[in-house]
Amino acid sequence: MAAFRDILAATSGATPTIVLSEGADPRVAEAAVAASVANLAKIICIGDPALVQPALAAAGSVGDIAIEDPATSPRLPGYIAEYVRKRAAKGMTPEKAQLELSQANFFAAAMVAAGDADGTIGGAVYSTPDIIRAALKVIGTAEGTKLLSSFFFMLFEDRPDLPSPVNVFTDCGLVIDPSAEELADIAISSAESMRCLTGLEPKIAMLSFSTRGSAKHANVTKVSQATAMVQAARPDLVVDGELQFDAAMVPSVGAAKAPGSPVAGQANIFVFPNLDAGNIGYKIAQRFGGAKAIGPMLQGLARPANDLSRGCTADDIIDMICVTAAQAAVQKNT
Repeated sequence: MAAFRDILAATSGATPTIVLSEGADPRVAEAAVAASVANLAKIICIGDPALVQPALAAAGSVGDIAIEDPATSPRLPGYIAEYVRKRAAKGMTPEKAQLELSQANFFAAAMVAAGDADGTIGGAVYSTPDIIRAALKVIGTAEGTKLLSSFFFMLFEDRPDLPSPVNVFTDCGLVIDPSAEELADIAISSAESMRCLTGLEPKIAMLSFSTRGSAKHANVTKVSQATAMVQAARPDLVVDGELQFDAAMVPSVGAAKAPGSPVAGQANIFVFPNLDAGNIGYKIAQRFGGAKAIGPMLQGLARPANDLSRGCTADDIIDMICVTAAQAAVQKNT
């Protein structure tokens, strides 16, 4: 894991400020303290100080972590005014804005939108829809974004036989049944995420139950069409499809099923055809294959905001702090 954090650290020259929306959770507090001590990021915890301070103290805090309580924060009136301005056309009123921004996940997103923090993480307590709703409504999508999607970094630390120890699985957390156009967008966004955050050159496999026409079905056609769209839109990217997972990952299988492919047997980005396949696939890799799953990271937002699993550990949260800090550093440098 240290090697992965070192890869991400190479993308940043500063120490971004990351706001954690569930500061009273013991796992979040433990991660906050560890990240602060290691200087991975400047940490702000959201919550009632009467609850957050004991959690941080139990985790060994030395007092260098800021706490923001939406109920008493002097920042809240300014956030309310900006939120009303931004969403006035959608019927937002000061009363509605105060109700929403008083919630920790919305307040954390408002800090990021205002530039008072560089990224936010939540989901140890909140559900994924709660985190995404706050991010979309308060932070919004990046200019030119067609689709908000997500990806996981999948790490195989003890598998020297694999083409890459760091892989991207996408979309495993958000887009349920993407069209060919949406699959192409997910592939392109994930390639940019891989390249910007790790410095690794993306090799994209568009996955299916078929390899290069070995089966005929509308679902196969969708993937092959998506591959053609990526090739047309981004001829600089290395992409192939449709490919079965083994053809994408195993050199001998790739050579047999897709001879001459620039991706088969050496892919590091695996684009699943739908959320069923992606979500099941990453969990099988994690639970049966021993992979370390970091995510889901959101791509397509104006500023970084990421989701945690409610079953996450403190170490999982530290990994997400590293990724979110790297995303923030990339945004500042572009």
